[in-house]
This record gives sequence, structure tokens and C-alpha cells, in this order.
Amino acid sequence: MSNSDLKVRFHLPGLRFNYPLNMYWVSLKKIHPEFFRDNVEFGSFFGCFPFSLWNGGRLIMHDQCDGNFITNVIKSINAEGIPVRYTFTNPVLTEEDLEDPFCNFCMKAADNGMNEVMVFSPILEQYIRDKYPSYKINSSTCKEIKNVDDINKELEKDYKYVVLDYNLNNRWDLIEGLTEPGRLEVLVNTLCTPACPRRGEHYRYIGEMEKKVAANRKLPPEKQEKIVDTWRCEYGEYNNLYKIKDYPTFISPEMIYNEYLPRGINNFKIEGRTANLFSLIETYSYFMLKPECVGEARFLLLTNLQASGIISVNRPKPSFWKP
Repeated sequence: MSNSDLKVRFHLPGLRFNYPLNMYWVSLKKIHPEFFRDNVEFGSFFGCFPFSLWNGGRLIMHDQCDGNFITNVIKSINAEGIPVRYTFTNPVLTEEDLEDPFCNFCMKAADNGMNEVMVFSPILEQYIRDKYPSYKINSSTCKEIKNVDDINKELEKDYKYVVLDYNLNNRWDLIEGLTEPGRLEVLVNTLCTPACPRRGEHYRYIGEMEKKVAANRKLPPEKQEKIVDTWRCEYGEYNNLYKIKDYPTFISPEMIYNEYLPRGINNFKIEGRTANLFSLIETYSYFMLKPECVGEARFLLLTNLQASGIISVNRPKPSFWKP
């Protein structure tokens, strides 16, 4: 197969909040394949089922999934031929945290040889390799590996994919020095400003907050520590698709087809596990749909989301006229 015939494999955010949108997106592609750009397919749906102590990258505190929801979501996604990929990238885990019952339940529920897990912590990675050997393991961008030699060493390890540090996006001089570009995955819409100096600090903050939430859940209300998400970032916290297009790290659909595919790179991750629904629809449409089909596809999608109750449009309450 030539590079021009490679599938353009998108990895979509959402096992919980965006799960309905992702499943509608799969249906849209079945019903209207003509809306989609050439060779688009779905590489995985990634995220976690809250509340997961091992989760990293996005802080999800005030939610909890039950067992039936978890098993049904996994079954539905896998039935479409799409892997579930857990983002278990908390960087501050200890040996004690490995025995977390909920995270182990999630691992057992998807332990069928089809699914994946994204890792950061070496101790969690080894635990998963030993206890859940059927899972395909991916190396997280949270590691912030920026040196070409170190990325090549990472590619030599037993990972399905290695997610490239976003600062190396579009750095063709560096990318062409990588030994196995076909096993790279790149973030196309990262909201962080280029060379964000607080990215690693943010990952660690999220991990520590996850541990505080987990500790609270074992205590009666009067003994729980009050937790407020105090993270504020001046480096892109309120960015969206339209604000990041001028970043040197942004990857457009044209770059995917004209630059990445010819280099053998065909796995593309879309950020947005906790993103605004409408922002995510815009992002999906921009990357995966033909420009001339975006309007019709968006209309059909929003109409279906409203009909299913995912989007609620409230009408004015009736009143009485008094002369």
C-alpha cells in the first residue's frame, strides 16, 4: 500500500460525556459516507469512565459511572470495530494505587484483546503488562519527549503508538529523523500555546487532584477535604479551533493529506474529552468532513441530537394576556 492509500485514522475523545456524539458520528459516516474526506476511519475512542484514579490529562471530579453503563459502552464501541482506549496517564501514582478497585473493574470489563490503554507512569505500565497482557499499550504525549533520539528509543519499545509531543508537529526536519513514523500519533488540535512552560506542571496538578478526590471518597462528608479546581492557565486555557489555527503546532486537513500521509503518518488524535459540545462538533466537522458538506452534515447531526434529547431547546413558557 502506498502512503497515499493510507487510512486517515482519527482517535476521538469520549467514553462518557462525548460518547453519544461519537456514536452519532459513526452513524453519520455509515449513512452519508460521501460527507467524509477520503479514507477517514476511527482509530479509537479514548478517555476514562469517571471517577478513575488512574485517569490523567483532564480533571473529572464530580461524576461516577456504574458497571452496566461501562460494559454497555465498551460493547457498543467494540461492536463498531473501534477500540476503547483508556487514558490512564496519572503521573503521580504509587504502588498502593494499582489496587484501585474501580480502575481494575474497567480494565477487566474491556479485557477482550481489542482494546488499548495510554500510559505515563512506569509502575502502572508494568502492572498492566503483567495483569492485563491482552491490552495494546500506547506511550503518552504527557512524557514530553522532545529529542529525536529519545523518541526513536521510545518507538523501539513494545508500544502500539507513541504520541508525539505537540511541539514537534510540522517539524519536518525532526520528523524525518524518526525511524518508525507509522507508529506515531499526532495531536492535531492541541489548545496549549506552543512551548507552553506549564504543561508538565498541569499534568502533575491533575494527577494530585485525582488522588485528593479519591481520598475524599473514602471519608464521611464532614472529614473530606474541600477541593476546588484552582488551576488557571494564561497559556491557552480558553482557546478553541478558530484561535489556534495560526499556531505553528496546528495541523490542518491539508497538511494531513499533503505532508503527514506522504511520510507514512496516519494516526491523528483530536483533543476534547471535556470540551464544549458545539466546539467539538465544529472540530470534528473541520477535520473529517468535506468543506462543501459541513453545513448539511452539521444540520443533520444537530437535529438528531435534539431529537434524542442530547441537546435541549427550551421554548417560552405560556402565559396569559390581561387587558
